[in-house]
Amino acid sequence: MILFYNLSVFFYSLIVRVASLFNPKAQQWVRGRKNIFNKIKEAVGSDTNLVWFHSASLGEFEQGRPVIEGFKEKYPDYKIVLTFFSPSGYEIRKDYEGVDYVFYLPLDTKRNAKAFIRIINPKMVFFIKYEFWYHYLNQLRKQEIPTYIFSTIFRPNQMFFKPWGGLYRKILKAFTHLFVQNEESIELLKGIGFENVSLAGDTRFDRVYSIAKQAKVLPQLEDFAQNRPVLIAGSTWPKDEENIIRYINATDNDYKYIIAAHEVDENHIKNIISSIKKPYVRFTTASKAEIDAAEVLVVDCIGVLSSMYRYGDISYIGGGFGRGIHNTLEAACCGMPIVFGPNYHKFKEAKDLLANGAAHTYENYEELKVVFDTYHKNVDERKKSGESAINYVDEMRGATSKILDTIKF
Repeated sequence: MILFYNLSVFFYSLIVRVASLFNPKAQQWVRGRKNIFNKIKEAVGSDTNLVWFHSASLGEFEQGRPVIEGFKEKYPDYKIVLTFFSPSGYEIRKDYEGVDYVFYLPLDTKRNAKAFIRIINPKMVFFIKYEFWYHYLNQLRKQEIPTYIFSTIFRPNQMFFKPWGGLYRKILKAFTHLFVQNEESIELLKGIGFENVSLAGDTRFDRVYSIAKQAKVLPQLEDFAQNRPVLIAGSTWPKDEENIIRYINATDNDYKYIIAAHEVDENHIKNIISSIKKPYVRFTTASKAEIDAAEVLVVDCIGVLSSMYRYGDISYIGGGFGRGIHNTLEAACCGMPIVFGPNYHKFKEAKDLLANGAAHTYENYEELKVVFDTYHKNVDERKKSGESAINYVDEMRGATSKILDTIKF
């Protein structure tokens, strides 16, 4: 199994290097790891009180951010090393001021793991949600370095719970403690002999609550709403936009609409605009007069969606016709009912929101029309769903403090 694992890592690296000849993201992956150990040595120097946090990508980083910042506040004498596997995390957060050092994680080989851990010599290590790298975790276990994983979810179909999953069960032995999101994960782990596990919940709830409290004031949105219900479609993909725009063009109710696509390149924005038959305006170029006259606001930049939710009355979360829905919690935190497509089953919070009446899912345009029309006609139901959403977030907050109260130096 170890041979198979090593071969898998080798061929993954080979594929990325070939892809780097024509793929910009793969180029970043390769370029960012060039001379990586020299970069790390020069950066950390003689620092000794280091704690290491590892995140796969940007989403996991945002999930772990409350713990990183809480740790920094609680233990100011320790410096934090943050690593990313993916360029989408590193390139966006390489200048993050909440830590002391940010690096790409060198590829998971025995040699790399030994070298990396020898250089930074961490006093404690945290893995965020997933990322079970055998050689790194094996070295941490051998050197008896306290190692934790948090906000993770285990499922019966994972390799840990298969008869042939011995190597992966060995990986789990590296963790001093596992902080999981649900009771099912606890039962699964206990079923294979792990007792060093506890229910802490999902640190994303702490993060989205913090984001909501720090949301920017957007005067354009205040002008745009004009005391009318606002439907915000966030992180949308083409299939989502097809259904949303069909509804916009067909209905004569008094909704105002905001479309914030997942991809904001110029061609995609133009495709959206060309399909809209009602007065529209682009967020970055709109004058006040144009905003006042528009029925649809098309967001043509990134970084503002989380602040926009506070101005909405109904939210639509994209991705449900692709690999999976995007972040529902930022909208829930602002007290709105949430609507999304059918591919939500891997997301615990989505299932919870559906169960408590804070969300609706749909599979075709006719079902979507019923949901939107119902929320438009029945303001009390809309408000009730929104209250259920924000109550859910309030109930689920607190994972960060549970984790920080448990770890010990």
